[in-house]
Amino acid sequence: MRIGSFGYDVHGEGPPLLLLHGFSFDRTLWDDNIAALASHARVIRLDFRGVGESPLASFSIDDLADDAARLLDLLGVPMAYVAGLSMGGYAALAFAARHAVRLSGLILADTRAGADSVEVKRKRDAGIAQIRHQGPEAYATAVLPRLLSSLAPTEMRERALRMSIQAPESMIAALTAMRERPDRQSDLKNICCPALIVVGSEDVITPPDEAAAMARAIPGAELVTIAGAGHLSNLEAPDEFNRALIDFVVR
Repeated sequence: MRIGSFGYDVHGEGPPLLLLHGFSFDRTLWDDNIAALASHARVIRLDFRGVGESPLASFSIDDLADDAARLLDLLGVPMAYVAGLSMGGYAALAFAARHAVRLSGLILADTRAGADSVEVKRKRDAGIAQIRHQGPEAYATAVLPRLLSSLAPTEMRERALRMSIQAPESMIAALTAMRERPDRQSDLKNICCPALIVVGSEDVITPPDEAAAMARAIPGAELVTIAGAGHLSNLEAPDEFNRALIDFVVR
């Protein structure tokens, strides 16, 4: 459904839990998590700009955080747990910096606080060029092996690939926003709400040592490492992922 210019849906009752998806997915990335989470929380899923039911407009990561706050306004939700995975984690960190008083708790999954290195910026630029010249499917196919662990079954890989193919303009806009996002490492010490860091043990994009560093930098943060899961830990190990979030929100 849509409200304003946002594609979203709401499931369950309880403390509000806003889910922010990764690149280059839409809110359906959370399909395997909704039933379990909604048995303990009022789960709100948002489509970022240009995917799902949300129209494309140029954006920064800060804009995505402001979109999340605006959606909560439209739904009459003053405070929420905010969970972001991968690019959604960048937006969640921006939300913590820009809308801290709205946070009941912060959940950062398979993400990082640092800005892109020079090498990663070059890879973003190469990805943009590949999308422009070869199309979204070629880019998504090339990236897929880094999103899941080596043990992920073929069916899961095929599903993740289908889900990750978006309109080229939307994928380019997201890559640009990620490339230009600010470094949030110095903000971590100022996060004063409860915080949970989740990472797959086999995540090669935002590896466990970076997750552990974030957990050490955020006062009182908890760290959960999901054994055997890659970057899309919510997709590859939904039961363990759901349990970590439910334990955190219910507590």
